[in-house]
Amino acid sequence: MPLLPGAEPLRHDGGEVGVLLCHGFTGCPQSLRPWGEYLAERDLTVSLPLLPGHGTRWQDLAVTGWQDWYATVDLELRLLRERCEQVFVCGLSMGGALALRLAARHGDAVSGVVAVNPAMTLPRIQGYALPVLRHLLPSARGITSDIAREGVREVGYDRVPLHAAHSLWHLLRVVRGELPQVTQPLLLLHSRVDHVVPPSDSALVLSRVSSRDVTETVLERSHHVATLDHDAERIFADSYGFITRLTARKTARDGA
Repeated sequence: MPLLPGAEPLRHDGGEVGVLLCHGFTGCPQSLRPWGEYLAERDLTVSLPLLPGHGTRWQDLAVTGWQDWYATVDLELRLLRERCEQVFVCGLSMGGALALRLAARHGDAVSGVVAVNPAMTLPRIQGYALPVLRHLLPSARGITSDIAREGVREVGYDRVPLHAAHSLWHLLRVVRGELPQVTQPLLLLHSRVDHVVPPSDSALVLSRVSSRDVTETVLERSHHVATLDHDAERIFADSYGFITRLTARKTARDGA
């Protein structure tokens, strides 16, 4: 099955600091490509994989589950660790949840986390209905392109396969339970107006992680896909500043 335009993975071999970028549910690398390119231009090693079932047609996503999506980013993290001294994990929406799970499970192998509008819940009624509804309806209306900036479109599916949405519900439940195991420095950026993930999901993350070094930034001019929206450059610059601050601190500590 041919890939949608922009769905190609991005990999860049740079310096000794690696960054893993995780895209969102029904989206693809296109939503994070400018972010990845920004970091690559600053000599970071970057991996932005395409998650299984994404980037082709929604029917392909219907036969995958959260274990497949997580296994992909877990492998990419391990590959980055083989060639980089430090690795940071970043993600948008479901990708933010995947990044937080990587941090919870890999401990010191992850040097820091950047989460943009991380998904932690599904609407309560929708979540309760999915176990039954997924057997009655194959798909529902899509959730891509929640962007305030005119003329910008997110590449993704116009339908949400309900079997995959049910699996996403299970993933988010797992991640919520693992948040206390997240101890790494955390940069969390969330949009004040988001029509896909409520700001309360970010509040939930902040209330449950065990990180002591936490920075919260409210994005005033962007909607859900903030990495393609008015605040994109701020996300890119703040994440790079976060990474360089932590790598400099480690260098100073190792040299002491």
